[in-house]
Order: sequence, then structure tokens, then C-alpha cells
Amino acid sequence: MPEKNLLKTLRLPEDIPGLQPRQKQDLAQELRDEIIRVVTRNGGHLAPSLGVVELTIALLSCFDPLKDSIIWDVGHQSYPWKLLTGRAQEFDTLRRYGGLSGFPNRSESPFDSFGVGHASTSISAALGIAAARDLSKGREHVVAVIGDGALAGGMALEALNQAGGMGKRLIVILNDNKMSISENTGAISRFLSRNLSRQTLMHFKQHVSRVLSRLPKGDSIVDILRKGEISFKSFFTPGVLFEAFQFNYIGPINGHDIPQLEKHIEAAKLLDTPVLLHVRTRKGKGYVPAENNPSLFHGIPASVPDEIQIETPPGKNAPTGPGFSKAFGRALCELAEHDPKIFAITAAMPDGTGLQEFHERFPGRFADVGICEEHAVTFAAGLAAKGYRPVVAIYSTFMQRAFDQIIHDVCLQNLPVLFCLDRAGLVGEDGPTHHGAFDLSWLRTIPNLSILAPRDENILIKDLKAGLSMPGPAALRYPRGTGRQMDTERFKPFAQAIMPCLLTPSVPVPGKSDMLVRGNSRVAVLAAGQRALPSVEAALLYAEKTGRSASVFDARWVKPLPEEHITEIAKNFDALLLAEDNALAGGFSSAVLELLADRDLLSGLSIKRLGIPDRFIPHGPVRRLRADVGINISGMIRALDELFARAEKGGHA
Repeated sequence: MPEKNLLKTLRLPEDIPGLQPRQKQDLAQELRDEIIRVVTRNGGHLAPSLGVVELTIALLSCFDPLKDSIIWDVGHQSYPWKLLTGRAQEFDTLRRYGGLSGFPNRSESPFDSFGVGHASTSISAALGIAAARDLSKGREHVVAVIGDGALAGGMALEALNQAGGMGKRLIVILNDNKMSISENTGAISRFLSRNLSRQTLMHFKQHVSRVLSRLPKGDSIVDILRKGEISFKSFFTPGVLFEAFQFNYIGPINGHDIPQLEKHIEAAKLLDTPVLLHVRTRKGKGYVPAENNPSLFHGIPASVPDEIQIETPPGKNAPTGPGFSKAFGRALCELAEHDPKIFAITAAMPDGTGLQEFHERFPGRFADVGICEEHAVTFAAGLAAKGYRPVVAIYSTFMQRAFDQIIHDVCLQNLPVLFCLDRAGLVGEDGPTHHGAFDLSWLRTIPNLSILAPRDENILIKDLKAGLSMPGPAALRYPRGTGRQMDTERFKPFAQAIMPCLLTPSVPVPGKSDMLVRGNSRVAVLAAGQRALPSVEAALLYAEKTGRSASVFDARWVKPLPEEHITEIAKNFDALLLAEDNALAGGFSSAVLELLADRDLLSGLSIKRLGIPDRFIPHGPVRRLRADVGINISGMIRALDELFARAEKGGHA
């Protein structure tokens, strides 16, 4: 009979090495049951974590997790690790506000050696930790577990090259779940992997090399033997790639066989050179829907409603649009039907960015470059240099990695590449590694680059067309999820105040903003992107309550700013609320303040800024996070109240 409640009865992780093989299998099943139970409710990365259950148990059987450093890459594979390293009782809080992070987090647990939210970073970090260990005369082990396509990232290959060159004692475990290295089959491959991984053979190779190197012309003999071994192995195993990086290659190994995993990990621990352990796993293992469709179950949404609402109670004004990503994907397909020069590029996110339909309809004009954002941008620059119109769709947080390429390869050459930054602003339960909080701050510093921030899906479609018609580079940034739709019936009494462009979007003209509400006071709101419609609702709700209404403007352009319109606002209003979903440091409101300072228009103008403060925002429902930083409707109403109070004191209300 299988043992039950091991997660509750064991001292974790201390008891794991002493468990019998049958008990470890029971523990693996219990882990899967718990991950499925919590993730199908809370949302999160289901399939990747299910695939590494046995590997996690094997690692904790072979290493001391408080002494040795285990780094998970990508970090969304770490749910079994969290369960087995003292966090089982808190696992129900995974990705919940104030609960466990969905990624390794050094501040959350001493068992998390390094924080990993973006991919392909583990080998670099592990090499740094190994170098620090050697400088301190330590003997602890350092392990990088890399998978889910992360090995294809350029940073991982750079780290492999450096690690092999330095020769540090380091273990890299490649979790090959058919997303990074294709599966090898055949009896010869299995035979070679068994023999190449034996401890005695590995030590024999090292011993023979040392002895021969001392003999006359011994180095040449070693080189010939090594080349012969590599050429033989290259026919049957992927080891030649890693041997070229000066890593000892062990594998491939069944990643769901705990005794075999432990045997090979123990062999790797005995070597004083860089080792790559090639482990094959099945993504979604143990949950049939995830096994059959690992892409669909890679990350799943929460099934429980958020505990607090985003702006106002749900009703007719609740989000009802198609969603920004879908709207972008559909619109790009329609434009590509008429323009054969449009070419779409993404970095391992065709579904998330809405480009799957484009991939299916225009396979010859689509490229998924994998987790290689820098390459994606320079690849697009090459296309643009030859007359094509590349569209690079990448999440805001991941586009940060290509900052240098955007500057040097695109903007310096003024090439017409359109960057579409999905997931801009706060994104929710994925937390600080994934919030798109900084794109406006760094993008607006780059010459030749125009930046549009649509307030809803209808504007997004028009802005997409505008971006593709620009003579130089442009960026389009938009949030995760669905835009808000105005409840025109509710605000019918304010029909005279609502400007036509709110209901019928205009074609964007560089440097021109939209007036959305004409107020009856000398208080105005100037918003960027997705904060524009909540600003309208806040102004109208405030008018319902007090009879005083603020005018509301949507900048539409973050660069070039609508300078003349902003200048006019500064001259005709006494109080100004600036709202954005970007970091306040260097963002949209900073750009407005710079403009007003340069034109000497700050004197006598009362200004309040709403945006993301100068700290990393934790994970949690977007609604809760926006409320925490004050960029929801309630926060805007409080800000308006403050501005009206200031205006009254100055005698201008």
C-alpha cells in the first residue's frame, strides 16, 4: 500500500535521502497530486513542474540544499522544490497576494540559491557561485538545472563557453523535455549513455589523459583519442556539443527513474571538472491533459475569482473586449493579407503574444526564435534593411534584454521595425520578474523611436496601422488581458462632457492627443495608455458625487509627446493629475514634467502623479496591485479630491 501524507509527516527536506525507493515513488505521486490541486485553482506553470518531480527528489537525495546551491532555470519548474524545502504548509498560497512566489525567491527561503524569472541565466549564476566557492576554499556543489527551452538562449551558451574554459567544478543538469534538444532513440544510444556515465570510466578517462600528457608527444595522443571518441559519440548522442564546450557529458538519462538519476548525479559529484547531465523528462508527467497538450498547460489561469475588484464593482462597465493580444494578432493578420512585406517575430511566445494565427496563415513570414530576444531584434533589423516591415512581439519584461540591440541595430540606423510590447504594466501573479514596469522609462530615451500607448483594443488596431506606416522604428505597448468598455448608459447625464473621440477613436497623428471629457473646472487629468479609460470613469464618478468634473485627456503618444496640447493644458488649468502604468521614475509623467520645466510652465500649476513607485511590486491579482499603488479608479478619485482641495485653497476651483 502506498504511504500517504508524506508531505505532512516527513521532516523536509532532511528525511528525503533516507527514504526507500518505494517511499520516494509515493512521495512523487503525492507531489503531483498537490501541484495539480493547487495550480488548477491558483493558476501557474503546471506542466513544467509536473515534469521535474522525480528529478527534484533525486537532487534532494544527493545534495544538501542548505549547503549546496541548486539553481532552477526557468524558475517556473520549481514548484516541487518549494514543496520539499519547508513550504508545503504554505503551498496553498502559491501566487496569491502575500503568499509564495511562482519562482525561486532568495527572500522567501534559504533553500532558494538564486532568483530566476527570466530564462537562460542559471549557468552564468552557477559559474559565479562556483568561482566564489573556490576563492573561499569551499567544497560545496553548485548545480544549474536548465530546461524548458532555456538552453537555447544566447546567455546560456555564453556561460557554457566560459564555464568550460574556466574548468570549474560545476554540474549542469539539462532537463530535456523535448522543447530544447530533440529526443534520441536506439539501442546503441542507450548503450553508450550507460557506459559513458559509469564512474570508473569517467575517472579512467581523466587518469589516462593525465598520464599520457606527461609523455613525449602525449598531448597529441590525447588529442587524437579525444577526437576519435567525439566523432564516434557524435553519431549516436548529443554529447559532442557539450564535449566541445569542455564539459564531461553524461546521458541521456530517464528523468522519471529516481534510482538512475541518483546514480548518475553521484557520478557527476565525483568529478572535478564541468559536467553536463542530460536528463529526459515528459512535460506534464502524471496529468494526462498536460501530457497530451503541454503547451496549453504550460501556464494556466486561476479558477478562483480575484478577491478585490480592479476599479469599480462589476457591471456593464466590466471588461468585455477581445483582449489586447487577440486584437493585435487578428489585426496583424488582416494587414498582412494586403502587405506582403509584413514579417512577424516572437521569442518563444507565439500563443501569448497572439501570433499563433499569423504563424498558421503566413508560415513563410513568421519566426519564433526561441528565448533569444537580442537575436530577434537584430534579425528584424536585417529584414528591415532590405525593405520588409518586421513586427517584433515580445513581453515588455523580456524586451528589456534587447535594449542594446534596439539602440544600436535598429534605432541608430533608423530602421522601420515595430516593437509590440505585450504585458506592459502590472501583470499579476507572475510578480516582479514579469511586471512590464519599465519600458516607457528606457524606450523614451532612445532617439528616432516613436512610442504609442493605446487605451483599448480599438485604439490598438489603429495604432498598429500607424506604427507600420512610420518611416522609422516605433513601439506599441499594451497591457495583459482585456480593456475596459465605457458604460454609456450609466454616464448618459454627462453626454455633453464626453467627447466624440471617446466613442469613435480617431486615427493617431504624431504629437496629437485626445480630449475624452470636457470638465467644468480648472482641474485636468492627462493619462497614458490603459489608465486613460479608468481616468474617465474616475472623473465622471467624482462629478456624480460632487458636481465638479475634471477634464480628461489621453496623450496617446508618449514619444513624441503632444507638446503643444500639453502646453495649452498647462496654461488653461490650475491642477493636473498625471496617470500611467509605468514606473514613475523616467516614465510618461517624467516626460511631461521635463517638457513643462523646459517651457517654464510649472509655476502656479499644482501637479500630482500616479504610477508605479520606485520599488519592485510583488505578485498578486492585478486588481489588488493597482489598488496598492493607487492607479485604480478609487486611487484616482482620491487624487482628484486632493487636487480640487488644492485648487480651492488657491481660489481657482
